[in-house]
Amino acid sequence: MLIQNYGLFWKADRVKWGAGKNKGTLEGYLTGAKREGSVDFREQRGVYVLYDDTFRIVYVGQAGRGNHTLFGRLKTHRRDHLAERWSRFSWFGVREVTVNWVLGKDTDFKTDLPSVLSHIEAILIATAEPPLNLQRGRFGADVEQYLQQPVDS
Repeated sequence: MLIQNYGLFWKADRVKWGAGKNKGTLEGYLTGAKREGSVDFREQRGVYVLYDDTFRIVYVGQAGRGNHTLFGRLKTHRRDHLAERWSRFSWFGVREVTVNWVLGKDTDFKTDLPSVLSHIEAILIATAEPPLNLQRGRFGADVEQYLQQPVDS
């Protein structure tokens, strides 16, 4: 399986960006979870999409090349040429969440072509929301959606 989990249309102003020795967090909770707990996705690897206030896609990027993480890439975009151009983001991660609510280690990917193509299609449908697609993308039952944790928690 390629994508393990994802978050859609998270708000940049609800991220705990951190300052000084506080590294910040990128917290989310599992949609429809039967157990409580949040996950810090700051070290997640995968792809992400930035949106402006009208939900228009303004940038697509990846986190995982070298030491780049999702949180690091997003934080960089708060200071670069995109700084004033985005307010929301979606992300699609390749690191699984363990039973202890932490990210698992990077793994080697062994998946079949139909699964990879389904995941790519699902990412495109989820991020672009094309009006003529009558169905949502199909990640599969094992891929989990996370909602953004409110800032005050």
